[in-house]
Amino acid sequence: MITTAIFPSRYVQGADALDALGEELARLGNTALLVEDPFVYETLHRRLSAVLQAQASLSCKAEVFGGECCDEEIDRLLAVARREKADVIVGIGGGKSLDTAKAVAAALGVRVAIVPTLASTDAPCSALAVIYSAHGEFKRYLVTPRNPDLVLVDTQIVANAPVRFLVSGMGDAMATWFEAEDCRVRGAGNMTARPGPMSAYGLARLCYDTLLEYGQLARTACELHVVTPALERVVEANTLLSGLGFESGGLAAAHAIHNGLTALEQTHAYWHGEKVAFGTLAMLMLTDREPALIATVYDFCESIGLPTTLAQIGLDSIGDADLMRAAEQACAPGETIHNEPRAVTPAMVLAALRCADAEGRRRRTLR
Repeated sequence: MITTAIFPSRYVQGADALDALGEELARLGNTALLVEDPFVYETLHRRLSAVLQAQASLSCKAEVFGGECCDEEIDRLLAVARREKADVIVGIGGGKSLDTAKAVAAALGVRVAIVPTLASTDAPCSALAVIYSAHGEFKRYLVTPRNPDLVLVDTQIVANAPVRFLVSGMGDAMATWFEAEDCRVRGAGNMTARPGPMSAYGLARLCYDTLLEYGQLARTACELHVVTPALERVVEANTLLSGLGFESGGLAAAHAIHNGLTALEQTHAYWHGEKVAFGTLAMLMLTDREPALIATVYDFCESIGLPTTLAQIGLDSIGDADLMRAAEQACAPGETIHNEPRAVTPAMVLAALRCADAEGRRRRTLR
């Protein structure tokens, strides 16, 4: 059996790591197009300009990201990159701006640098970009030819962001071990379509263990806007460990359920990791995990503020007909739910969603 793992070329993390961006980009090319999300442009653009202007060999053009990783925005930025003759695309901001930068770089065949300002998803290190419609509904996965040439994470910037983003990242990362483990048992392919090596599954487990051990301490540090060893560990878990674990270990039910939930407009106000967290709870019900393990995951979600009920992702009055729409989309042909060790039907997903919600509500009445 052939196994395959894929990784970013270079990973840089630490407080004030942004000061090293110019030096790192100069290794990759001469003309960079910066895709900055609107918040980054408003708050960090001057600092970025100063850092990059100090690198004499580097020419940079900044463009403000339109807000959605969709085909229309990718095409718009492609036109800008071609006009500027960019040989490096730099995504700076949240997950969707980063995915858009990856897609633009892949279309041009140039290098890509990823600078997440949040630790809210495991997208930064991967070759994967999630493409949505212009209205925010999941459309497709785009697997680019290679992983980012650079991922640079300034943990002070992460610590300055609202704590909800870090918590959402822990929700995304929480799924990593469970999905990779089911792919390992099934012998299912990872994002390369081949099974992962033992290192991928080991990193996925390390991600889970790190969250449980340091998650609450990292949340506290982020609330205080300070960088501590616990915060560094959790940022690495959310970004690097989860990224390597999902991409080289594989995805399964939790992310497929997330994708199904995006079909319900009521969920659009909630972050990716928040919906993945609830998808993970449903996955645990679906796959008959041990009650003690299920309780541990509920305990963790409750302790850091991740959703454990449908109401907490906007679905407080959802009927079975609408919830079945999400379940059917989760089970669409080609979805990662089919990496589970046994066949899964929409009716099974609906039952798991209802049971995960009921358990979350039951536990809330006991608090």
